[in-house]
Amino acid sequence: MADIYFTEDHEYIRVTGDTGTVGISEYAQNQLGDVVYVELPEVGEQFDQTDETCVVESVKVASEIYAPVSGEIIEVNEALSNSPSLVNDDPEGDGWIYKIKIHDDSELSGLKDEDEYQDYIDNLS
Repeated sequence: MADIYFTEDHEYIRVTGDTGTVGISEYAQNQLGDVVYVELPEVGEQFDQTDETCVVESVKVASEIYAPVSGEIIEVNEALSNSPSLVNDDPEGDGWIYKIKIHDDSELSGLKDEDEYQDYIDNLS
């Protein structure tokens, strides 16, 4: 089982046990341009898979971020409040947006692994 999965909307979820760390992919941050603001969800909020969880705003556009799986927000990346550019600098590392307690790990099977996601974005252009 892979430990990182991607959605067709370019969110990633890095899974450790029953916790997923969620953010946007390298491809997504390149498409957005310079990120200037991240609206973080609230700790304790519950979301179903594909629910809008937060918004990332760039100089070009505001983009909704969707829950890759159902679960409860257990942590948000407070560093993004002062340094939203972390999303550009290290989207799949320090630029993570929130952590979610996964309610149903079978939902992961509907997401793409790294190779499938790479094939997907290669076919977008």
